[in-house]
Amino acid sequence: MTVVRTVLVAVGTRPEAIKMAPVIRALREQPWVRLRVLATAQHREMLDQVLTTFDIVPDIDLDSMRANQQLAGLTARLLEKMDEVIELEKPDLVLAQGDTTTVFATALACFYRRVPFGHVEAGLRTGDINYPFPEEMNRVVASRMARWHFAPTARARANLLAEGVPEPHVHLTGNTVIDALYHVAKGLQPATVPADRRRMILVTTHRRENFGEPLQQVLRALRRLIEQRDDIRMLIPVHPNPNVAPEVRRMLGDLPRVQLCEPLDYIPFVAAMQESFLILSDSGGVQEEAPALGKPVLVLRDETERPEAVEAGVAQLVGTDSHAIESAVGRLLDDPEAYRRMATGASPYGDGFAARRIVDILRHDLIG
Repeated sequence: MTVVRTVLVAVGTRPEAIKMAPVIRALREQPWVRLRVLATAQHREMLDQVLTTFDIVPDIDLDSMRANQQLAGLTARLLEKMDEVIELEKPDLVLAQGDTTTVFATALACFYRRVPFGHVEAGLRTGDINYPFPEEMNRVVASRMARWHFAPTARARANLLAEGVPEPHVHLTGNTVIDALYHVAKGLQPATVPADRRRMILVTTHRRENFGEPLQQVLRALRRLIEQRDDIRMLIPVHPNPNVAPEVRRMLGDLPRVQLCEPLDYIPFVAAMQESFLILSDSGGVQEEAPALGKPVLVLRDETERPEAVEAGVAQLVGTDSHAIESAVGRLLDDPEAYRRMATGASPYGDGFAARRIVDILRHDLIG
């Protein structure tokens, strides 16, 4: 007789859904798993896009997003609702990914109910509790309450061990984002040659710590690059956050060769990454995905919890200073050897089998 364990998987934002989709797919195949998928909907529309892409229908939907929501209110809503779900579902374990408010509230609710919690993409650190905000605090606190720590890289594993996490609880798995990326990329048709043969720069920016003057600096750099060079074009999926979208449209909306669009579904976004010449982004996930596709990524942040890509030479921290951004972009556009070194470096984030390793570890620990 097969022993069955109830596994509750919580997702709240687009990156979480992308990175947990391979885990959900792998858990579906297990005869010992009664799988329950919970959507907190910390981000509503962008989460739903990814769930549809990966054919995931949540069993439970907390529908927690509110217009211009504040961290304290979101955290309180999620914690109370997660506690109710755990009491009702009585899971044998709960999984969540990354560093969002969803992860923090899920880990805390599990701790209060004494339910084992597994943290996917554990051990990322900048060492600055205020940067990125509030993500660094979220992942540090979640680590204090996790039973399973699924570290994406050797550095992440070392971070956890240095903090005193027992070694048997830390597992080096690779990053599930590479699983998702390879799954999607292999199904894409070869890109057609665009009518505009100029080199395309893909830009994404959304981080809270870049609101205000840092974002203004980034947008000034993008504007000057387009005005000064006729050999490039830009694609910018505009994040809907009210601190981002109006400024992007105000400063770049009148420029030729700048295409502003709504946030792309995951499959079109992967296609856009493949078509791009280089990528500018403050996203953590893009820092992992771009090197796997052979695309240099300039990181619009002063610090990163993903230093492996920088050390491997496939990513560069440029911050938000407009002149630094212009200089870094110009170098990659004008120096073929510098571009080649970044574009042909090895990705440090995994081989596409992270989800399988995670499920194997859980099966061993729960079933034997």
